[in-house]
Amino acid sequence: MTFREAFRVWLKIGLLSFGGPAGQIALMHRVLVEEKRWISESRFLHALNYCMLLPGPEAQQLATYVGWLLHRTSGGLVAGLLFILPGAVVTLALSVLYAGYNDLTVVQAVFFGIKAAVLAVVIEAVLRIGRRALTNKFMVAIAGIAFAAIFFFAAPFPVIVILAGLIGYVGGRLRPAIFAGGSGHGAAAADGDDALDAASDSGQLAHTRPSAARAVRVAIICLALWFAPIAVLMVLLGTAHVFTQESLFFSKMAVVTFGGAYAVLAYVAQQAVATYGWLAPGEMLDGLGMAETTPGPLIMVVQFVGFMGAYRNPGMLDPMLAGVLGAAITTWVTFVPCFLWIFLGAPYIEALRGNKSLNAALSTITAAIVGVVLNLALWFAIHVVFAKVDQVQLGILRLYVPAWDTVDLVALALTAVALIAMLRFKVGMIPTMSVAAVLGAAAFYAAG
Repeated sequence: MTFREAFRVWLKIGLLSFGGPAGQIALMHRVLVEEKRWISESRFLHALNYCMLLPGPEAQQLATYVGWLLHRTSGGLVAGLLFILPGAVVTLALSVLYAGYNDLTVVQAVFFGIKAAVLAVVIEAVLRIGRRALTNKFMVAIAGIAFAAIFFFAAPFPVIVILAGLIGYVGGRLRPAIFAGGSGHGAAAADGDDALDAASDSGQLAHTRPSAARAVRVAIICLALWFAPIAVLMVLLGTAHVFTQESLFFSKMAVVTFGGAYAVLAYVAQQAVATYGWLAPGEMLDGLGMAETTPGPLIMVVQFVGFMGAYRNPGMLDPMLAGVLGAAITTWVTFVPCFLWIFLGAPYIEALRGNKSLNAALSTITAAIVGVVLNLALWFAIHVVFAKVDQVQLGILRLYVPAWDTVDLVALALTAVALIAMLRFKVGMIPTMSVAAVLGAAAFYAAG
């Protein structure tokens, strides 16, 4: 588990992190828990539970958390940055092409098959995590209720997590045998054989112990990195400049994006179109399409918004240069807070791993998260297999109604092949995605 090897692994994860949070978490689980055995199931889910409670992209924060566990602050920075950079570079390049040529056909062709493979990865994640987290009928019921609440009733994700945690905390005191859930996290049988547990046994995880002095240092450094550029922009350019407006607006977004990117994208689109005039109507969907078919967090769509806003309001700068700077500013203020949440809070979360009441709460949250991941998998599946999906609201009930005449049999077939390859024949993720990309591109162009 050298730093050099970890760098290569984090780069691989960053390059392959397609499919939104469900696919990204599934990828990390497969690589870190199943293949490399660097982290146990219990530690992985313990970290995931914390990241699910934070604003911002939970998958990127989970990578930062595990990187920090493995190799201290430098490991967290490398893991978190490599998770972001590939998608940021690709999204920036696509934004330039979009602004200059407004043609993304090649991108659509390449990622047509990858979407199907990612859907297979997401389904595999539901099966893997569910087998370990749903240790009894009560936990299965929790997962089912969480799925129904978010998929059919659009219940806010933080509310689901908080209620699950409260149920688990109280239940853990009244019926600890039910809520312990295999040490609270559906632990795999191999727990204790992973690299982190071995490092802990040999006293190499001293950096995970909480320290008030360290917390103060982390807060000062991260807050300075976050707010100092904003202050400079306000002083030099004023509050009406597009760079200042973007830095302030997306800083606010960074602290309210609970429950994933979709929870806040509607508001971002509304403000970007109606209030600031950064985007034309419908362009947010184009940006979302970029984010969904490129590696990295789905919230990376804000980079496209930042680019287009500055591109259309360049001032004295060349429009392309202004767009690149706008994208950089937006990305900076969106992701610096993510590192703050992890480096500040992770030591205290690690210190609570042995707390039985907390473990009961987290085991119940984990069961609820299985339902949430199932919701993401089903939502993703519907939108991959059908070209048109209508959302129907019947009172408090929300339904997704696909147009059956828009079913994509090629995408369905590619998903089935990818699932069989991964689940039945244990084919690796990279070969599966590569073959799916080639077959998908060929089918895309064959269809005209």
